[in-house]
Amino acid sequence: MDDKPIDEIWILGATGKVGRALAGRLTAARIPGVVLVGRSAERLASIAETLDGPIRTRRLAGFAEMLAAVQRERPLVVVNLLGSYAGTAVPLAKACMPNGNYVDLSIDNDTLSGLIGLHDEARAANSSVIGGAGFGVLATEALVVRLCAGMPYPSRVQIDALSSSASEDGVMGEALAVTAVDVMALGGRAYREGRLTPVPLGSNLRNHALPDGTTVKSAAVPSGELFAARQASNAPTIDFTSALAPTSPLIRPALPLLSRLLQIPSMRRMMITSMAASKTRRAPRPRPHSWGHAVIDWADGTRRESWLRADDAMDYTADVLTAVVRALYAGTAPRGACTPAAALGPGLATDAGATFLDG
Repeated sequence: MDDKPIDEIWILGATGKVGRALAGRLTAARIPGVVLVGRSAERLASIAETLDGPIRTRRLAGFAEMLAAVQRERPLVVVNLLGSYAGTAVPLAKACMPNGNYVDLSIDNDTLSGLIGLHDEARAANSSVIGGAGFGVLATEALVVRLCAGMPYPSRVQIDALSSSASEDGVMGEALAVTAVDVMALGGRAYREGRLTPVPLGSNLRNHALPDGTTVKSAAVPSGELFAARQASNAPTIDFTSALAPTSPLIRPALPLLSRLLQIPSMRRMMITSMAASKTRRAPRPRPHSWGHAVIDWADGTRRESWLRADDAMDYTADVLTAVVRALYAGTAPRGACTPAAALGPGLATDAGATFLDG
């Protein structure tokens, strides 16, 4: 097999909102070799017709076919937007080696840990692997990297992801449904004495007065932001909350029972099927901005706080992905496996359009 990759960027799952946005940004920037990959030839063709510039489409029936095609044809960059990252991320990242590059939007601790576990293999293979390259992970990781620069290991980190996104007419879709159900089934997580520890889903309820004058609530969920913050800070105690967590006083008491029920395979499948088919309606984003937030404490009493301000979280995710893909395509990303700010620095967040506001 020829180890030299072809000069192409494959977007797997290109018919989703982020895939369409990424393709538009890359073609508008005249980045060559963009290939839209998905299951529906008709939907791929309709997207390609809206883009400004030459573009190819590839219909591949499912994940096994996509994985085989990556292994066989060896694109220079593979963007995984398929969802179900627990099953797709590591196999695709390994399929890109040697000399190819991989990026995705994975936001669960186990998947990110698995990807970072490929670091030595990827570096030896002259490949770059970047997981979690969107608002999720970067919005808090960039803050932790900035605040910890030049400092000893902190004693405690609190991070909050407070996204705000417009919705469009359609259905939730399987990828998002799988993520939502798995979060509910797993329950909350936090680091205690350096160990990832269960906490109740929806605990650590926080009421945020945001710098733009709006307010939002958040609560604990299990997410890859925890893993990235631990990698960046080595703090023994880390808490993470999300504005996407259930915060209603009517719902939160039922969450422990729901978590147990969703660990039953038949219940999990039923919930995924139901949620995937649920209708979404076009609506503006609920707040003007999306925010990342971090408060970091050191044993000597030092405290640092900062905010990251972005606009629509989904649009920002497409901007982050675009910046990462351009770095991978140009060969300027470091070899090995990293989370986004660890790979390209906290400046990646501002390159993608965010602003830091230090407290």
